[in-house]
Amino acid sequence: MNSQLQFQVNHWLNQIKDDSEKQALMSLIEQGDEAKIAACFSGRLAFGTAGIRGIVGPGPMGMNRLVVRQTTAGLGNYLTAQMKDACQRGVVIGYDGRHDSRQFAHDAAGVLTAMGFKVFLTAKVAPTPLVAFGVKHFGAAAGIVVTASHNPPAYNGYKVYWHNGAQIIPPHDSGIAACIEQAATQELPFIELIDATKQDKLHWLMDDFFEAYRHQIYHAGVLQFGGEKADDGKLFTPGADNISLAYTAMHGVGANMAETVLKDAGFNRVYSVAAQREPDGDFPTVNFPNPEEPGAMDLVIAEAKLHNAMLACANDPDADRFAVAVRKDDGEYQPLTGDQVGGLLGHYLLSHSNPDQRLVGCTIVSSSLLSKIAAGFNAHYYTTLTGFKWLMNVGIAQSSPHSRFLFAYEEALGYTVGNLVWDKDGLSAIVAFAKLCAELSCKNQTIWDRLTEIYQQHGYHLNTQVSIATSGDAGGIGAKLRADTVQQIGGFGVQACADLNASEKRYADGHVDTLDLPKSDVLIYELEQGLRVIVRPSGTEPKVKCYYEVCLPMLAGETLTQVRERAQLKMSALINAHQASL
Repeated sequence: MNSQLQFQVNHWLNQIKDDSEKQALMSLIEQGDEAKIAACFSGRLAFGTAGIRGIVGPGPMGMNRLVVRQTTAGLGNYLTAQMKDACQRGVVIGYDGRHDSRQFAHDAAGVLTAMGFKVFLTAKVAPTPLVAFGVKHFGAAAGIVVTASHNPPAYNGYKVYWHNGAQIIPPHDSGIAACIEQAATQELPFIELIDATKQDKLHWLMDDFFEAYRHQIYHAGVLQFGGEKADDGKLFTPGADNISLAYTAMHGVGANMAETVLKDAGFNRVYSVAAQREPDGDFPTVNFPNPEEPGAMDLVIAEAKLHNAMLACANDPDADRFAVAVRKDDGEYQPLTGDQVGGLLGHYLLSHSNPDQRLVGCTIVSSSLLSKIAAGFNAHYYTTLTGFKWLMNVGIAQSSPHSRFLFAYEEALGYTVGNLVWDKDGLSAIVAFAKLCAELSCKNQTIWDRLTEIYQQHGYHLNTQVSIATSGDAGGIGAKLRADTVQQIGGFGVQACADLNASEKRYADGHVDTLDLPKSDVLIYELEQGLRVIVRPSGTEPKVKCYYEVCLPMLAGETLTQVRERAQLKMSALINAHQASL
């Protein structure tokens, strides 16, 4: 081991307070695995707009207790520099069911209370949306949730919310990162939680906090559309008795709250997958705890078949995403895409919302269907870069008394219904979707009927993402495409090209519009016949990420299956032609 690496290792060992983490590094040293040791000390987990996330392990490149304490000290220093009353307003901290999450959350609380912050710490595992809710609920300066969402078991992460309840965006990410670098060179403040509690710095969030979220879901105006009051004054959902659904928490933390808010709304025929109901950081029944992955929803679909349920629903392990498969006439279950759920929920909410609450949005790589639905309702629509950090911060900025926020989504199964939580929330989403199904059942209609109505009005939309490996630096592809004037893709003429790096949109007739979006290495081609191609070179791998959209009018008497087959043929031709051109 070279002297510089030896110095880094010794310095790290001297700072570690946890014997198990010290042993993990000592094992690598005893094995003489210098390559692995060097990788652990090759840099620092980068702090970005999603916080930090990585494999649990030793060194500054791993997720471990020392990294969490350093990150928290940096965050605390940044908060006090940005807000005079940050310590008094406090920080909300929650955590998921992964093996190290509770310890990491307690470490963060110990650092912040030692720095003089009031800390609101959940006394048990909590869905991620509840931490975002807590920031607004307490008027806190920030929020921290320790979670790796749907990443594999070896991972953990640390996500930060700003005082507005939304995920941080620039310049806060770089500002916090700079403070972390500085904190990592200094002695870290820390007090034990028992002492922080005695000093009235640490406030444990008990059942009453979880009940506060439940109460807000129950009374949320956007979740009362079509609801009625029973003789005892309680709200209920007409048609709820007609809806049955299977549910899985996917070894995460969503089951208790999901089952509760569904029951509150009148949905009593809910069947949870027992093998996946309780938190388990090993995720023993799924290879990858992401409901988007093939096979991840096998058990919940099997549960739905067992009860002949209408829906098979899933939250990801931290319950901020929602996935659903719907029973078809043949008894099989068809998963809906995130764009389909986004279109369905957007249509449902807009069809009931007040004229002053019709602000909806999605990301640039999501389907264009929501924009057309919004236009049909004379609603306000916005689009952002990918990520809920953008969706929510822009939604907050554009909200006004005459145009209040209603709904936003991204195609990766994230949805925000109303302004209870300024982040994706898989719990309110499952309630909203169940209510939509109940409303349809009162009309003897199904989700498939509603999708057909939407597609008949706005066209059938098919969206696909494909990653294309390149032989060299992927960034060179973006530069090459910008240098060339692309006039057609796959035989379809380019009607407009939006270059987010240049903040401009050029049309085939020569005129140019200025784009009101942050600069990003993204090109969006709008083609003839309702086609769209989005190209984004990867910043970390030699590949280009491409997002394709095909929009076809539904023909008279055409079924969903028939129009889907037509769209898939056109999509295949478009992808093949575009890949060949790259």
